[in-house]
Amino acid sequence: MAAAESDKIDDSPPGSSPSRDAHLSRPAPTGLIVDLRNLLAERFPRAPSPAATVLTTKLPFLDHAIGGGFPKSAITELISPQSSAGSASLIHALLQCAQRDRYFLALIDGRDSFDPFAFGPGNASLRHLLWVRCIKTFEAIKAADLLLRDGNFPLVIVDLVLNAPEELRKIPQTSWYRLQRLVEAASTACLIMSRQSMVSSAQLKIVLENSWALSTFDEPNAISRVRFRVRRSHLRSEVPPSVAGATYGAVSRTRRSEVS
Repeated sequence: MAAAESDKIDDSPPGSSPSRDAHLSRPAPTGLIVDLRNLLAERFPRAPSPAATVLTTKLPFLDHAIGGGFPKSAITELISPQSSAGSASLIHALLQCAQRDRYFLALIDGRDSFDPFAFGPGNASLRHLLWVRCIKTFEAIKAADLLLRDGNFPLVIVDLVLNAPEELRKIPQTSWYRLQRLVEAASTACLIMSRQSMVSSAQLKIVLENSWALSTFDEPNAISRVRFRVRRSHLRSEVPPSVAGATYGAVSRTRRSEVS
């Protein structure tokens, strides 16, 4: 009987044996599976969820027109060609957005024209503001360089609306491209305000089309009259040129809003 068993032909695949097959068919201990999953998770971590590509302001008239918000890692240029176009009121509205969404906003004030007292004493919005007071355009560009290198501010505004045109013309295009390279390395949205188009590296250009009288700022909900158009967009999701009207709360008149 033993001889008969020894004469059986083993037709199992090479390198296999009944004892080995029996061993492989046993379920692996749960602990080993958990250890293997942990090891794979450490060596091959999952790709992080894609970060938001825009900084949403939750200002419907603005977000809708520019594709959801200001593009992150990019420069947006806001052109205010006329006096009293509403750029200062927009700064105040964006500061209120920063307070609501609990982040810090950096304002580089090219001509030291921002008026914090327009918010009223003890206004909580000012706790979310880093105000960099400059006199010359060169100082503002240098401050922008430092803050964009820092990368800790979701929104950096460079207000050059009241800076002298001759100063602005002296800024070489290489300076704007340097700022663009800096912002690309961070998740910051950079908004540069000026009287005329000058930032060739800007991915998005917005033109304010308002010319308000002083009496306009005394009216309730004056900011709702702001009108603008998108002149150029190099964003991935191209937005067509449009004109939009605002429908949100009034902003108090600022010192600069009387002339810008």
